[in-house]
Amino acid sequence: MHGEKTAGVYDLKGLNCPLPVLRARKRLAGMPAGALLWAETTDPLAAIDIPAFCQEDGHRLVRTERTATGHRFLIERG
Repeated sequence: MHGEKTAGVYDLKGLNCPLPVLRARKRLAGMPAGALLWAETTDPLAAIDIPAFCQEDGHRLVRTERTATGHRFLIERG
């Protein structure tokens, strides 16, 4: 996918629910529609919370990846 490599990275590691979603929501609110953001988390609940947040707020979850310590989510601002 074009743009994945140029997407910003938001380090949300070490934060527990609901902070990853709240911070991702705030960061995305300041971005233009169509912008891409990688959100990196260590909270196991983020695997449920981030996709639900994207669906509720009208963002597109482009990709989810497992990492050694958690997950990475590529989110396209809706």
